Amino acid sequence: MAIGIHPQVVANAFSLAVNKAETILTDMAIPIDLDDRESLLKNAVTSLNSKVVSQNSHLLAPIAVDAVLKVIDPATATNVDLRDIRIVKKVGGTIDDTELIEGLVFTQKASRKAGGPSRIADAKIALLQFCISPPKTDLEHQVVVHDYTAMDRILREEKKYIASICKKIRACGANVLLIQKSILRDAVTDLSLHYLAKMKIMVVTDIERDEIDFISKTLGCTPVTHPDSLTADKLGTAGLVEDISVSGHKLVKVTGVKNLGQTVTVLCRASNELTLGEADRSLHDALCVIRSLVKKRHMIAGGAAAEAEVSQKLAQYAKTISGIESECINAYAEALEVVPYTLAQNAGLNALLTVTELRNRHAGGDQCAGINVRRGTITDILEENVVQPLLVSTSAFTLATECVCMILKIVRLRLPIRASVCFAKVVS
Repeated sequence: MAIGIHPQVVANAFSLAVNKAETILTDMAIPIDLDDRESLLKNAVTSLNSKVVSQNSHLLAPIAVDAVLKVIDPATATNVDLRDIRIVKKVGGTIDDTELIEGLVFTQKASRKAGGPSRIADAKIALLQFCISPPKTDLEHQVVVHDYTAMDRILREEKKYIASICKKIRACGANVLLIQKSILRDAVTDLSLHYLAKMKIMVVTDIERDEIDFISKTLGCTPVTHPDSLTADKLGTAGLVEDISVSGHKLVKVTGVKNLGQTVTVLCRASNELTLGEADRSLHDALCVIRSLVKKRHMIAGGAAAEAEVSQKLAQYAKTISGIESECINAYAEALEVVPYTLAQNAGLNALLTVTELRNRHAGGDQCAGINVRRGTITDILEENVVQPLLVSTSAFTLATECVCMILKIVRLRLPIRASVCFAKVVS
């Protein structure tokens, strides 16, 4: 029998189901504190154990936890800006060489063409957004030189122009220059590097525009756009700036920053580009997990234990009500079993038997029972330290439900009740 049902009715039922699901998840959640380093590490390790770099989770997990805790105030923080954590990738070495640096690392090497210094202690750092090179003419203009006298005059003026800029840099007290990359002309010339080398000033060029804000926040310096604006109060300070060699590649490392902002740098290493990219993505996932715990300081059991518990409780709740809502909530509960079923399939287990056993364990009151992919059975997943942030599950439930409700509103059709429920199952 096909009874007409408006999609909005189904959407309302699903909204009721997701609210009930969030309540169930919150009741089974375990509150944590950001001072509980062990719990944070468990969540980070869980996110890394399914990655290619899982064998290095013992190294990457502490780095992710420490990186987040260093850029926030654990007592008051409610969010984490991951832009304050800069991941620098460099091929060479192994993932075990990955390190957390309280300072800066640049993949560019210090300019040594004119024999400038490669190591500066007690550094005074200037962040420049102008070029130390002769200015160019406007577009569609040119300079025509007819004799050597005019050419000599132009060269003398260029030397004078560059020398005046270098003198202003020395006058402000800077001994390390970070110069932004320019697309219009060379950021530095051989002549300017020669002058700066004689002044014992270290030069790092080709700083990207999107790095400026992070550098400024880390060093406490102010970007300077014109030589006349360069003063001592706009400089950053650091204990040591040095040009180091990493597996045959040069890096510039800035450490001992006296007024370090709430930023950190992670130097991510691997033997090839493929592994390096995977390590970068895995580390970002771990950072996102810790950020979720900062936003909502609760964790729940992993291994599909949460989905199985919600599915079982929603199915019971559907029996207490009647009508269309009962059918829709029951369909919502059945749709959640896709998660443990898929997990069992991916682990090479018998999905039907595994999900059946998981359902029986939760029906018996074991809400922490989850799929142990290593042992190939159902165990108390908390004892295996497989956990995840509460916010991850609640967000997934909410977003998936909103997606279904949006599609139902767009459809704008009166579907038969069975077709509507089946459609909801497929979309969920």
